[in-house]
Order: sequence, then C-alpha cells, then structure tokens
Amino acid sequence: MKNQLEAIRSNASLALESAATQQEIEALRIKYLGKKGELTSILKQMGKLSPEERPVMGQLANEVRSFIENEIAQGIKDIKEKQQAEKLNSEKLDVTMPGICKPLGDKHPLSIVLDEIKEIFIGMGFDIVDGPEVEYDYYNFEALNMPKDHPARDTQDTFYITDNIVLRTQTSPVQVRVMEKQQPPIRIISPGRVYRSDTVDATHSPLFHQIEGLVVDKGITFADLKGTLETFVKRLYGEDSVVRFRPHHFPFTEPSAEVDVQCFSCHGKGCRLCKGEGWIEILGCGMVHPKVLQNCGIDPEIYSGFALGMGLERVVMRRYGIDDMRMFFENDVRFLNQF
Repeated sequence: MKNQLEAIRSNASLALESAATQQEIEALRIKYLGKKGELTSILKQMGKLSPEERPVMGQLANEVRSFIENEIAQGIKDIKEKQQAEKLNSEKLDVTMPGICKPLGDKHPLSIVLDEIKEIFIGMGFDIVDGPEVEYDYYNFEALNMPKDHPARDTQDTFYITDNIVLRTQTSPVQVRVMEKQQPPIRIISPGRVYRSDTVDATHSPLFHQIEGLVVDKGITFADLKGTLETFVKRLYGEDSVVRFRPHHFPFTEPSAEVDVQCFSCHGKGCRLCKGEGWIEILGCGMVHPKVLQNCGIDPEIYSGFALGMGLERVVMRRYGIDDMRMFFENDVRFLNQF
C-alpha cells in the first residue's frame, strides 16, 4: 500500500505540472481525490491492514492528500496569474503612439446663416423667441387678420390636423402670442420651421424655415422699418448692398412692402442669377395692421409697430448660389462638406 500511495503522489505531481488549464486540473482532482478516485480506493482497503500498520498508512495517505491538494491550489493560482498577465499585456497601451483623429461634422449651411442673422438682430436689441409648430387656427390665421373666409388662406396650402389645429404656415403666430402676454415695447425675432402642402421641387418644400421680426412701441414708423432692414441687409451681404422697397399687400400689415436687394453678381444689370431683373427679392414687411394690435390687446391709438418675414432657405440659396433647396434636406455629405 505504501508503494501505491507513493506512486499516486508521483503520478499526480507529474500530471499537475503539465496541466495547462483549470479544466485539466479539475479533471486530475477528480481522478485522484474524487469519490471514485485512486486515493479514495486505497483508503477503502485500510480495514485489511493490521492495527500496527493502520496509523502509519493513514498518516501517509493524509500526507499524499495534502500534497495533491496543495499542488492543485498552486496550479490554479499559477494559471490565473498567467491569464491575468496575458490580459494585461493585451490591454497595454503605448501612450507615445499618435492618436487617430476622427472627422468632425460642420454646421449645416442653414445653421451658419441663421446664426449670422440672429447675431445681427441681437446686435440691434432684438430678443429671440420660439413657439409651437402645431398651432391653433386662431393664432395662425384669425389673429393675423385672416378670418375663415379670407382668400389669403387659399395660398397657404395648410396642413390641417383638425378644423381648429394646423401645422403653422408661418412663424407669425409667435408674434401674436408675445403681444398677448407682453405689453410694448416689444422687439423680437422668431425663427423656426413652418409647413405648407407644396409639391417638392427645386424651389418648394413642405417643410422650410422662416424668420419673423416684430417691433411694437410708441411712435414706430415706416422709416424705422426701412432703417432696420437696410442695416440688416448691409451687415448680412456687405456695406455696398443696395436695397429696394416695393409696395405689396399682406393681410396683417398696412402698408406692406417687399424688399429686394440688388443682384450681387450683375449689380443691377441683369443676369442668370437674378433672372435678368437686376434685383433679388429677400423678404416681406410692413406696418402691423391696427386690427392685429387690437386682437392682441394693444391699443393701436397709442402704439404702432412693424413686422418682417423672410424665408431662410431663400437667403441661404442667394448667399451660396444654390439653385435647388432639396439639397438642404438630403444630407448628402458631398454637399455639406463644402460649408
């Protein structure tokens, strides 16, 4: 039996030295120390020994068990340390290596010009306000002097959600909401998305952006409107820009006008960019209609004001010579990278 125990110790030692994984060590543990293992089988024969041999063989068997258990524990420890070292080595970073630069996005051309316009108006003392894109019919039309049967509604191509709720066709409802809550003086611009049921083509889109401006105070005249817009155009397009005002009609302003800027390409002579006219229309404007002031709780006998509105896409297309507004919404990287 002594020889058998020594053989188990020797064989187990050699086997554990060559074990490379925890699974192999576990298999060896079962082989030597399990319920049906080799050492357990030897111990079952202890009853056949004489009383004098049992203590000696029992002590030797315990020494063999302890030896194998220690070898197993050491083997598992060595394997874990090796795995940890391999993991650390695989995760090692060379901090001296140059970094990999990832391409950064740029501002969208609409955002570039919109930020410039905001800065211009902020510099003239205007505040920027926002409002809901899903709007009541009252704010979108009626409060702006366009009752239910007004013909101007037909030109708006409105998206109706219900009989009284629409997707706003202009950002002018923001002006009405401000005038309802705030007494003059008022000096604001309200940029934002608007919606009209237009067929998509090079110059039309069901979604586009407008910028509305409003000033209400005592003694506001058309001269104030003219001076504000001339300052705006010169700051946006350059000090040599020439502005022209043409009479027009809007239900919510009286008198009303459209504003043209002299063509940047031909300087009024006529070219392809301005379609031979020498001028490019950029916005509409006028003095706030007394009924609109009255609808908002502002006394038109005391206060007056002017309003202006422009399409952001039109301004950006003129700025960069873009002839198809669909390019703003297609997210073509080749197009966007130019800005």
